[in-house]
Amino acid sequence: MLRSAIDIGTNTVLLLVAETEGSSIKVIREEQRIPRLGKGVDADKTLQKESVERVMQALDEYEAILQSKYREAIPPVITATSAVRDAANKEDFLALVEERFGWKVHLLNGSEEADCTFFGSISALNLNTGEKVAVIDIGGGSTEIAVGTSQELEFAQSLDMGSVRFTERFFSSNPPGPGEKDAAENEILRLLNTLKLPEDISKIIGVAGTVTSVAAIERGLKVYDASRINGMELSLDTIDSNLNNFLFKTADEIENENPVFLKGRGDLISAGLLILRSFIRFAGKDKLMVSTGGIRHGAILLKNKGAL
Repeated sequence: MLRSAIDIGTNTVLLLVAETEGSSIKVIREEQRIPRLGKGVDADKTLQKESVERVMQALDEYEAILQSKYREAIPPVITATSAVRDAANKEDFLALVEERFGWKVHLLNGSEEADCTFFGSISALNLNTGEKVAVIDIGGGSTEIAVGTSQELEFAQSLDMGSVRFTERFFSSNPPGPGEKDAAENEILRLLNTLKLPEDISKIIGVAGTVTSVAAIERGLKVYDASRINGMELSLDTIDSNLNNFLFKTADEIENENPVFLKGRGDLISAGLLILRSFIRFAGKDKLMVSTGGIRHGAILLKNKGAL
């Protein structure tokens, strides 16, 4: 069955077209736009008009793709996450999407977001039956932590820390100063200490832009190729090295050096890597496995099961 999903995140809007059979997903097409819907939401709890219109433009482009190439995959399963969840004008945004496209948006709560992230991420990997893993999804506004096996989700929690939220909250300098970095890291650790992770986790799986961007850079890719980074391991030393490099550069310098994978992310990558490094240390591990699955993959799977 051909299905499609659109994930409206705090920073990105992502399209997935895939063939599904049971719990397996074969990716047919993926698209990414970076309208940064969550810009300013942490401070004033409002989706800005300009940001909303950038999202509408991305959805216009995705509708055109689906109408011209994948009509049998319409309507898409559409999810929205932290930025919309936190906004006082979220109902206006959801109504606008339905009015303009005829699509209903499922506004995920933190638990549903973690569910979609978990099952979406492991759908892209070949894990041992019964192997317990921790999935971390660093979004723009929140970070989801989910623990379980391929058969069962055991634990999930959404934390109000993300690359956009923490960049806006802590990094007023470009590049951020040592005091700003320390303040962000202290808040990350405070939030992580609210987690009660099981002790028998075999590995960490990382999803979303922070992880996949660094993986693609480490692979030396010139274009995004999910098959080249899916299942790849990133060591804590590699994450440290990238973070220490980015912390001393301006957003423009970062994007000029990495125009393919960090365009539109240059000012956010340090906060994302700071969260990632802190979690790996908190979990007592020294590496993670990259998954190119995510919320949109999980949304399709859960929709097929009638769970979304």
